[in-house]
Amino acid sequence: MTANQPPARSFWSRLTRGQRVGAVAGLVFAGLVVVGIAAPDEEDGEAAGPAEATASLAPAEDVESVPAPDPAADADADAGAGAGQEVAVLPDLTGGGLQAAQDAAQAAGFHDLTSHDSLGRDRMQIMDRNWIVCFQSPGPGEHATDTEIDFGAVKLEEECPDEDSTGPVAEAGDTMPDLVGESVNVARDALPDGVGLTVRDVSGEDRMILVESNWQVCAQEPAPGTGLAGESVTLRAVKFEEPCP
Repeated sequence: MTANQPPARSFWSRLTRGQRVGAVAGLVFAGLVVVGIAAPDEEDGEAAGPAEATASLAPAEDVESVPAPDPAADADADAGAGAGQEVAVLPDLTGGGLQAAQDAAQAAGFHDLTSHDSLGRDRMQIMDRNWIVCFQSPGPGEHATDTEIDFGAVKLEEECPDEDSTGPVAEAGDTMPDLVGESVNVARDALPDGVGLTVRDVSGEDRMILVESNWQVCAQEPAPGTGLAGESVTLRAVKFEEPCP
């Protein structure tokens, strides 16, 4: 290059003013296009999180459904809860003394024990050794150990009846019940509280009736079926070992 030769100009300096403006506009447009491709679409909202993305990719048939409760199955489970209940064998304890029967039942694992007067006289079994067992409920066999064992008994000098009398006469309503043959104490309990009651010894000895369970009703006034409103009741009785006149 000679000394009088002008210096070389750059490419940008050789462009006219209009060409420079066009070039800059092209570069800006290209940059906006690149940014638009990389950025998320604002109309679609925020990007899904990891958990949502995972759930959206799982096929519907792979989602395990929770079964609805089965009431029948729950009832079966409740019914089977007593399957482990303790059981034991109850022996036949009829014919022996009440005290011995109670001892044997307890030794077998049964502790809920009761007894009653099998003659229907509603007597208390105060001295168990003075009573003999005529009936037992339930009968001999395997039972849950929390089962109530009920012994029907009579006194040692008495004979067992053909059938057990498990309860007293039902309480009277508005009419007089049939009380003949019942013990005086059972007859008294069957009458309403407001009814006046007189009990007389009809043996001819005019004895006082002290232990009513030892006396049986031979006759009654008024007769069975009579209305009790305003009535007083008279019972005529003898001791159980005596015949009615």
